[in-house]
Amino acid sequence: MIDISILLQIVWTGFAASTYAILFAVAFSLVVKVVKVWNFAQAGMMALSFYVMYAAHNKFGIAILPSVGIGLVVTIAANVFMDRYGLQILRNRNSPSLTFFIFTLVVSEFLAYLLAMIFGTEPVALKPNIMSGVNIVHGIVISNWDIEAVCVTFVLLLALYLFMTRTHDGQFMAAVSDNPELSRLYGINVTRAYVLTFVITGVLITAGMYLFGTRASIIPNTPLQMMLFAVIATLLGGMGKIFGAAVAAVGLSLIQGLSIFVIPSQWQGLILYVFLFITILFFPQGVSLQKFKQLISLSKKQ
Repeated sequence: MIDISILLQIVWTGFAASTYAILFAVAFSLVVKVVKVWNFAQAGMMALSFYVMYAAHNKFGIAILPSVGIGLVVTIAANVFMDRYGLQILRNRNSPSLTFFIFTLVVSEFLAYLLAMIFGTEPVALKPNIMSGVNIVHGIVISNWDIEAVCVTFVLLLALYLFMTRTHDGQFMAAVSDNPELSRLYGINVTRAYVLTFVITGVLITAGMYLFGTRASIIPNTPLQMMLFAVIATLLGGMGKIFGAAVAAVGLSLIQGLSIFVIPSQWQGLILYVFLFITILFFPQGVSLQKFKQLISLSKKQ
């Protein structure tokens, strides 16, 4: 018999831990939606963002919030630079999708190796002490980090939703995601839409790495492993559905947390690969009730 208090604790911990995963998944999904690129360079940008914040705070003694600001500026600049002097060149050449994929993967690996040369391969965290104060609410342990993470993620997702639905630039980005060539004919600045996309992803990446870096330590290759989560969430949420990716990220985090009841913790990483296989085979367009009905109908016929 499972203790209900333990179950609730695991659910809350999994939900709180999903916050940075949500931000990474939304950032990845947004680029897929607007720019139509599977941006694996995001992993390199995640590592860059973290180590800039880490260097500013731990090497130069700058307070944590200004360090986050420095990391944000560098991440946005690197994101936009990659788009303008990398992806745009490939777009001008009408390069195939595989070329974009390889380019972003190379950028990610280059940044990981460069950061490993500069900072080494020992795990580091943003703060010397990653322990956080806790509160007991109806028997559930809720840390101060949990509260901060949930609030930061909620505010950023709300701001993104309002930007995408209530501003001209957000609507222009949606139009570009549907048809960039037609958008140009209507006078929409497609280049601006792409730049704004990478500015927004820079904000999401920096916030996510701040949350992750104040909870755990990383090495330069850690973000590339974390990208698998974002890819699965994007697929499950549905291509081009950025908030669907957020919901999928929460679901995946909860499933990972609850899996402790059936498999040892050291094998939980395997769950992501299982989900990746299932998603690619059965849900390439994302999870929907209609798809579930089709699968149930198919199983009955068999």
